[in-house]
Amino acid sequence: MGSVMDGGAHYNPRSVEAVFRDFNGRRSAIIKALTTDVVEFYQQCDPEKENLCLYGFPTEKWEVNLPAEEVPPELPEPALGINFARDGMQQKDWLSLVAVHSDAWLLSVAFYFGARFGFGSADRKRLFTMINDLPTIYEVLTGNAKKQSKEKSSVSNHTSNKSKSGSKGRGSESRKYSKQAKDEDEDEEEEEETLVEDEDEGHCGACGEIYASETVEFWICCDICEKWFHGKCVKITPARADHIKHYKCPLCSSNKRARP
Repeated sequence: MGSVMDGGAHYNPRSVEAVFRDFNGRRSAIIKALTTDVVEFYQQCDPEKENLCLYGFPTEKWEVNLPAEEVPPELPEPALGINFARDGMQQKDWLSLVAVHSDAWLLSVAFYFGARFGFGSADRKRLFTMINDLPTIYEVLTGNAKKQSKEKSSVSNHTSNKSKSGSKGRGSESRKYSKQAKDEDEDEEEEEETLVEDEDEGHCGACGEIYASETVEFWICCDICEKWFHGKCVKITPARADHIKHYKCPLCSSNKRARP
């Protein structure tokens, strides 16, 4: 019997690579719920409702729903009753708690597949290594992902080729730059607009992906928490960013709107 996934499809991730893709899809979905979709997620976790769980699917979609009725469930279940704690603590602390439980759930699902399909010690070790190379959801949410990453050598090498335009006194406008690989013939003024002066430069605050200097992607920095985000992750284009004087990421924007 296959594993039931999003949309009712049956799916057997029998290889290490397939289990990792399953893990990464679910992880991306939950990060999205706790960051870019946090207002919607907060509203769905109504404490007046029954025990609710946060599910992430391999399709990178998330869902707040009641736990599975079948006993035992076909897959390990996420933390039960996350909605009950919503109004009993600061929103930031509540989201962090959900993140920690979600990290534990993702690991349990991944190693459930490993046990079910007979992964040996070498495959289990390889799977854990692949998972461990990614920052946890908790690290992405709290901004601690930068402490985990020692792969900053590539970022540091790229940054060393950029001129630094100032220290802590930089204005909000100076932080909204695209992280783009520049051609050698571009002038210094354009190069300064690609600066990433922050310690968080190594990871996107929404998806947690590490910045790769060889890619050409638009990034934007939140003027409140000073985390960097892929433009595509927060639905901001370079053209739209040109008209934003003070950018607030979805999480910082929700801190005022979503509180009861």
